[in-house]
Amino acid sequence: MSLSLPAVVRQCARSPLRRRIISTSVLRQRTTQSASYLQRRQQSTEAAAPLDPKIEAIVEQIGKLTLLETADLVSTLKSRLNIPDVPMGGFAAAAPAAAAPVEEEEAAPPAQEKTLFNLKLQSFDAGSKPKVIKEIKSLLGLSLVDSKKFVESAPKMMKESVPKEEGEKIVETLKAIGAVVVME
Repeated sequence: MSLSLPAVVRQCARSPLRRRIISTSVLRQRTTQSASYLQRRQQSTEAAAPLDPKIEAIVEQIGKLTLLETADLVSTLKSRLNIPDVPMGGFAAAAPAAAAPVEEEEAAPPAQEKTLFNLKLQSFDAGSKPKVIKEIKSLLGLSLVDSKKFVESAPKMMKESVPKEEGEKIVETLKAIGAVVVME
């Protein structure tokens, strides 16, 4: 019985011995790749490790602290070294400001008059609730259901960074229909 060449190739590919040979060679290749990767990584961390025994001792002592002791250490270092609190996610943006000398902060110009305000819906009269919902709907561009939920969840921030003139108009409009709006 003679087999065609494609049939022989298929038969060899299905052979368990062939699969075992292929998987063993692939495994050997991956093992050598990961071993060389681990060696390179270990060498890079060894090169970056501090060699000063004084620093190593401090790092070991800090590593033994509890979470509360670590928080106390951080707050003490911030106060003693005059390190400002940086908001989360603002590390890259705060780096140039941290490099500025302290004298420049003290010589800053006096606070200027505020031009942008936040509008907050504090409360509303129960009888004027439909009018307030309708006005909020038109001001904020919400659907009727969303504006109803918004009004019912008062006190709530309506708009942010609104110019003074526009903010005063909105406050007067809502005040006329029975709502209390605060400019902050």
